[in-house]
Amino acid sequence: MGGALKEFVSIVDDVRLGKGVKLSKFINLYGCSIGDGTKIGSFVEVQKNATIGSMCKISSHTFICEGVRIGDNSFIGHGVVFINDNYPRASNPDGTLERDEDWAGRFVETVVGKNVTIGSNATILGSVTIGDGAMIGAGSVVTKEVPPGEIWAGNPAAFIRKRDEEK
Repeated sequence: MGGALKEFVSIVDDVRLGKGVKLSKFINLYGCSIGDGTKIGSFVEVQKNATIGSMCKISSHTFICEGVRIGDNSFIGHGVVFINDNYPRASNPDGTLERDEDWAGRFVETVVGKNVTIGSNATILGSVTIGDGAMIGAGSVVTKEVPPGEIWAGNPAAFIRKRDEEK
């Protein structure tokens, strides 16, 4: 990474970046894998064990947590949040702060297929799959599986219609 950009990003040595990845300023990447030609916007965090495919666009202010897998050619809008613990808490019954091993039993993965579009400010709960070619409306809260090629929107997100072929 060149001089000026390096001071505005945090990329740990264990990150795997594909060829031609474009990184904006003010990002935080660690322990993740990002495919060829993908563009990451500013103020994005991608945590360990997350995978982003090739030729994706991850818009600013998005949070991609551990256990999220995003397929090739997917668009993730501004401020999208992924969740990997559907029942989070801060402390254990004895009052101590939870550590990674304390919540490991609640950890869930999320899969986003290829050619998926997720609108700005959507929240994707853990343990769901969004099928290839699906579209999620802006501001939606996805709580269950989204079949391939469908458009879902709302809170909670619900089926709207089949996605038309691109014109």
